[in-house]
Amino acid sequence: MKVLVIEDDLALADVLAFTLRRAGFETLMAHDGLEGLERWQAESPDLIILDLNLPKMDGMAICRRISADGGTPIVILSVRSDDDDVVMGLKLGADDYVVKPFSPRQLVARIEAVLRRATGQTITPGPIEADDFTLDPLSHKLWRNSELAASLTPLETRLLEMLIRNSGQVIPADSLIDYVWGPASGDRVMLKQLVYRLRRKIDTESSIHSHLETITGVGYSFVPKAQKLEQEESLFLVA
Repeated sequence: MKVLVIEDDLALADVLAFTLRRAGFETLMAHDGLEGLERWQAESPDLIILDLNLPKMDGMAICRRISADGGTPIVILSVRSDDDDVVMGLKLGADDYVVKPFSPRQLVARIEAVLRRATGQTITPGPIEADDFTLDPLSHKLWRNSELAASLTPLETRLLEMLIRNSGQVIPADSLIDYVWGPASGDRVMLKQLVYRLRRKIDTESSIHSHLETITGVGYSFVPKAQKLEQEESLFLVA
């Protein structure tokens, strides 16, 4: 697997390169934001390790650009440890966020976990349907009435797949975290941000957004159209 490290601290970049190569990864290096973006476009790495405080182009801007493409998994590695920075990185599309200083062994384990989730999509079963929607886990595409509704990231695809396959049921947050990230990686903050990103991508009046419900303190549910109409009729009768 090919990993691109975008890090302007040359000493730390050398440590990362040594750590990754010892773990068996082909390692590419870039030392500023623009170079990193160019190498990503030219080399098509399997994963990116991204610093935030970069010259020429900020790491958050790079994260936004790459995530908009639908694509390469990103692990942010940054000295910024404030909750706002972590939330923003995840909100922009990062798959994990590691704060410096870090354990090299833990970093490798988290990279491997992200790559397992990403490459695991290649053995996902065929398209699944719910109401007017068809989700293709292989291509990460969501279709509505045979028209493309959204291009999803691998994490967004796994979340939506789990919800659609259990349509009409409330899925506990911890179960979603285990399925999307694995039991040792994700948390409720990451799940909340992932749900937010998914809703933003497909947020129209007639989209799945109206079916994706938050059950406070429990988890999330995909509510089919028929069930939603029943709920609305019940509320009307009660009123």
